[in-house]
This record gives sequence, C-alpha cells and structure tokens, in this order.
Amino acid sequence: MKQKLLASLSLDLDNKWSYMKTHGDSGWESFPSYLDVIVPRVLDFLRERNLKITFFVVGQDAALEKNHAALKQISEAGHEIGNHSFRHEPWLHLYSKDEFNDELDRAEEAIFTATGKRTKGFRGPGYSLSPMVLRVLTERGYDYDCSSLPTHIGPLARLYYFFTAPKMSEEETDKRKLLFGKFSDGFQPLKPYQWRVGEKSLTEIPVTTLPVFKTPIHFSYILYLSSFSKIAARAYWNLATAMCRLVNIQPSLLLHPLDFMNGDDAPELRFFPAMNLSLDEKLKIVGEIIEDYCEKFQVVDLQSHAADVRSRNVALRELPE
Repeated sequence: MKQKLLASLSLDLDNKWSYMKTHGDSGWESFPSYLDVIVPRVLDFLRERNLKITFFVVGQDAALEKNHAALKQISEAGHEIGNHSFRHEPWLHLYSKDEFNDELDRAEEAIFTATGKRTKGFRGPGYSLSPMVLRVLTERGYDYDCSSLPTHIGPLARLYYFFTAPKMSEEETDKRKLLFGKFSDGFQPLKPYQWRVGEKSLTEIPVTTLPVFKTPIHFSYILYLSSFSKIAARAYWNLATAMCRLVNIQPSLLLHPLDFMNGDDAPELRFFPAMNLSLDEKLKIVGEIIEDYCEKFQVVDLQSHAADVRSRNVALRELPE
C-alpha cells in the first residue's frame, strides 16, 4: 500500500474583537470574546476524530484573565500553540523591526502565562508577511513560519472587504491597502521550503492553494462554496486533494473559529461568507471534509510538519531584501 503523504492542520484562533477591528467596526476596544464557546466546541470536534493540530493564539486574548480557562484547555488537550501576534493587525509590513520585536515579546509572554507553552511557530494575521518579519523570527529562534498564502485572488478579497466594511479614515484605509496580499503572491511556491537568513534557516510552510490555479482550498472557502452548492464544493475539494497528491504536495490547511459558528453565535459577524448556514450544516460539512482529509493524508500539527521538512534537507531560498 502506498504511504500517505504528510499533511498538516491548524486553526487561527481569531476572536470576535479581532474580526471587528479589522473590519473597522466600533466596540472592538472592549475585546468581546467567544472563546468560552468556541474552544470547547472545537476541542470536542477534534477529540472525536483523534486529531492534534496547531492553534495560533492572539497575545491580546492570552493577556486577559477571562480567556485563560479556555486557552488552558487547548494546551491540556495536547495541541501545539503558535503565535498569531499580539494585536492581530494584518499590516505587519508597516511595522519597524523594534515594533515587531515588541509585538512578539508581548504575545510570547502572554501566551506562556495563559497556556504554559512557548511558541516556536508563527502565522501573521491576514497572511501578513515581509522580509523583516522573517529575519526577526529567525533571530528569535522560531522553527517555522506559515504566513504565506500563494493565491492570485487577494485583490478580489480586498475589494469584497472594502465593499462590506464601514467607512473609515484615510489612515485606517492606508493600513489595509495590502490586506489579503497582492496578485503576485500567487507565484509563490506551494511546497514547503526553507529560507536562508544569514547563517541560519527558517522553515516556511505555505497555506496550500489549488495547484496551478492557486485558488484557496482551506475550509472557510469550502464552506463559502457550500452556501451555493454542496455538490460543487465537494467536487472542488476532491479535485484539490487529487491534484495535491498528483504533484506530490504535502498540503497544509487551516480552520477559523467561524467554521464552527453561524450568525446566531456572533450576530456582529453575519457579514462573513457562509455565516448564513446553520450550525449543524457547517459542522457536518467540516466534519466530512476533515475526515476525508485524514483518509487521504497523514495529518499532523505544524511543528511535526516543519520537522519533517527540515529532516529532508529541502533546498534553501534566499531571503529578498
């Protein structure tokens, strides 16, 4: 029997306030949270399928006592904890090196206090990335980054975002000019690789998109397609996994809290795609897709995926200036 390709699964634990902040909505400053609801729901879902994944935690959530019980449950269940920044601002390319170091300092300490875990993996909010970010991660001893999303549709996603967002100041609009990335991001590699950073290296595990076409295949996108046609969504998923196996790509896919919620759970976030589906519908779709993912691939957390990449001495890529 042919051995399954390795694959990884993660969840960006974006909280209610972080979605509201990025969208430009008022009220986010009080840090409204749904972690007490969503974390037990996700952990039960994963436990039923015997899965261990990576949770990317936002430092600001870990800094608040009200979230500690929920976050502690994640580490106690044996899942990896990754760093998703402190303030969850998807414009890290605008940060100075000192600002980003401070961002990581605050997030690392808050996450350690809440979970007892030190983070060795990073994902930028909104796939925000720059050479400076990669250099700082390497200097701080991170094992891997997974902020790369090789897709051409970033500008379309940004257009939809501005269409649905409330009117905001010119300063806030400027921050979001590269939200969801550039068209040229679609030319980035799909297979995991390593950055050469001086005398050191940093493993990069891209969020996998459909080979050749570079359209998203993570679970939020499958749910979005399902809101139009469940048959078409499943056919698209089957095509994506078949193409990954055909060209020997080890996929790395991600979940979001909204994949486990609907508009009744968070009325402020009803504008997001697929929030009109019932909770039972969403959980059924996500469950079936993840079970199929596990049937076709050997699914591990990102720390394990990154270790496998390093063990194979994947060719190094030079970090751009």
